[in-house]
Amino acid sequence: MTLHASSDPLMLLATDHSLVVCARRDGEWQSVRGGLAGHHVTAVTTQNGVIVAGTRDGAHGSEDGGLSWTQAGSGLTIPLVRWVAAHPDVPGRVLAGTEPAGIFVWDDGSWHECPRISALRDEHGWFLPYSPEAGCIRGFAFLRDRVYAAVEVGGVLVSSDGGEHWALPAGSSGNPRLDAVPRAEVHADVHSIEAHPDGDVFAATGGGLYRSRDGGDSWASLYGPAYCRAVWVDPEDADHLVLGPAGGVGRDGRIEETFDGGESWSRLSEGLDLPWPNRMVERFAHIGNELLALTSDGRVYLREGRDAAWGRVLAEIEGVNAVCALAY
Repeated sequence: MTLHASSDPLMLLATDHSLVVCARRDGEWQSVRGGLAGHHVTAVTTQNGVIVAGTRDGAHGSEDGGLSWTQAGSGLTIPLVRWVAAHPDVPGRVLAGTEPAGIFVWDDGSWHECPRISALRDEHGWFLPYSPEAGCIRGFAFLRDRVYAAVEVGGVLVSSDGGEHWALPAGSSGNPRLDAVPRAEVHADVHSIEAHPDGDVFAATGGGLYRSRDGGDSWASLYGPAYCRAVWVDPEDADHLVLGPAGGVGRDGRIEETFDGGESWSRLSEGLDLPWPNRMVERFAHIGNELLALTSDGRVYLREGRDAAWGRVLAEIEGVNAVCALAY
């Protein structure tokens, strides 16, 4: 199938009920079409025009910008997908994180499971506070020859071969039930993970924001204790971070920013009435010069440029779980 790039930038929204394709029209993001109607879409990623959507019932793919879809579930033995990410340096490779915690790699038309994850899951007793399942994989970060994975509740995993084989780094014990986080370790309740091109790795956790400068072998707390699910790292400056802390799950959410690596923080609230009593930031995404914040109640907020105010966009679309640009 021949793919044709659109003259307009396209954005993909994974929602509780479908996958929505949006475009910039007259200076505003607008919905232009939908797909996967009736599916609870949890995550979405793209590579070279191909879209892979993770859902609660497997994975689906599209090669024509979301006009048509095929099931891409062969080999995916755990159907509840929590996150998907295309490997930026390996064409055709996609990673999927599942609930219960598992990691699957898509290569050559089918998924295969990374076997070490289930052993670590069972050995350490990973769990979820809101589900009977044994933990989940909530995110991936890519840094040259390494891949990192966020485990809720279980810590951080690292792979040195593109996502095939995984281990716990020295700074993540894998023990989800520690009453206190040991010095230089990351909190076990990891909700998202980000990597900066200079080599630093950041983990947003149930106990605050952590930073590792040595590939995950040791960690320092930059913010907390606080409940955090999302952090954005400026690709041009690892000391410039935007964080979405909260007073607890889905409550008293706010947005804060640092330009000095966490030494000082300021409230980033222009255009917003913060703290939100009944929502928090679930994910950040960066598309062009726009920073998007997805909240726990499925809303999308956008800030265009560093000095701009936040504003809600695509208010007619409910239950947004993830967002990405359609990359050709």
